[in-house]
Amino acid sequence: MGTAQRHLAPEDGTAARSMVRPGPEAPDGGRAPRGADEELSGARAARTQQQAQYRPLWVEEPAKRYRMPDPVRTSAVRALIIIAVTLIQAMVAFFCTMAESWLAFPMVISSVASTVVATWGAVDVLVTRQVWNQRNGVVSEPSSTARSLRRERRAARRQQRAAEREQERIRRRGGSTGRLSHP
Repeated sequence: MGTAQRHLAPEDGTAARSMVRPGPEAPDGGRAPRGADEELSGARAARTQQQAQYRPLWVEEPAKRYRMPDPVRTSAVRALIIIAVTLIQAMVAFFCTMAESWLAFPMVISSVASTVVATWGAVDVLVTRQVWNQRNGVVSEPSSTARSLRRERRAARRQQRAAEREQERIRRRGGSTGRLSHP
């Protein structure tokens, strides 16, 4: 009796052809016995069912927010590093004060100075972001109400211009002289 093995294709994970190795009971050159094909098709069906039940752990979705512009991201990283160093300094100053170390006073002074610099860093992010938006434009997505109001205003302006053109046409023909008939 021969041994049947199933191999998977490495590229896409689909089942490749099954191979039958000749065993001592298969003297006909490796031909599979009748039951081996049925076993393989049953195994294939079980494997397909397992793959059908497989669900990925997560599904990739496109980002809803766009990536920050380079100058804004640079200032944000700089501000984050400054704020982290300030927090570490404040923590060291606190522990030095609790331990009554001589290093407490210099650390408190440097923490105050770092707090000023960290505030500057945070404001720098806001200013850089605003400057970038003003120079490069902002993607605006007006709400449907704003869009419909603009549509109504445009339609009103169109009607007003059409009425003015009609009045101008009447004036050019001489219809505004007040005469009822031609002389």
